[in-house]
Amino acid sequence: MALVLGEEMQKHGIDIHYGCQIEAVHEKDGVLLLDCDSGSRPGPYDVLIFAVGRDSNTASLDVGRIGLRTGEHGHVEIDDYQNTNVPGVYAVGDVTPRMQLTPVAVAAGRKLADRLFGGKPDARLDYENIPSVVFSHPPLGTVGMSEQQARERYGAAVHLYKQSFIPMQLALAHRPMTTLFKLICVGDDSRIVGMQMLGPGVDEILQGFAVAIKMGATKADLDATLAIHPTVSEEMVLMGDRVPG
Repeated sequence: MALVLGEEMQKHGIDIHYGCQIEAVHEKDGVLLLDCDSGSRPGPYDVLIFAVGRDSNTASLDVGRIGLRTGEHGHVEIDDYQNTNVPGVYAVGDVTPRMQLTPVAVAAGRKLADRLFGGKPDARLDYENIPSVVFSHPPLGTVGMSEQQARERYGAAVHLYKQSFIPMQLALAHRPMTTLFKLICVGDDSRIVGMQMLGPGVDEILQGFAVAIKMGATKADLDATLAIHPTVSEEMVLMGDRVPG
């Protein structure tokens, strides 16, 4: 999916340098040049946005004084109930190695509050099917497992469905943009354990399908649902046979 996204971005005039680890940035004549470990020097550029992720700042909190266990990147290690290894100390949000998304942190905090103060001793956030979107152009949305994660857990029971197309409104406007849908299914009943979408509008489409996956939807459930035509989302209920892979 990421490679298809890269291809679409390149079609629209964005240069992508794969395998380029930036080692230095130089300013020359009012523009920026980059030094890459491959020996290339991409540029010139007017602005550099350095977006390489983030690490936890637990080192500044001196968590070692209470024996709090952290991982390789400084994240506080927790169990399924947000407990740390120190009794009475809990962690939620980006300081943990879970998905770094605002709704995830909010939901985890609420579940923890329910467990500690709301009389719900079994309350916890289910991290299994969390929808997320990369707000690129076009956007890329995912929910559930990736194909690799599913194969690591379920092995040969995993099978795939894919659909690639150009949305009608873009085709009629002569502005082709590839849309790609992918289902990761498991077992004889083809229970959906993962869904990936790339294309215009998928950031709005994904939420409803995430509910269906949370409820245990199967490929047969999608097949039994009538399509809304003409829409992008109809292709998710019109997928054909399994694809090799």
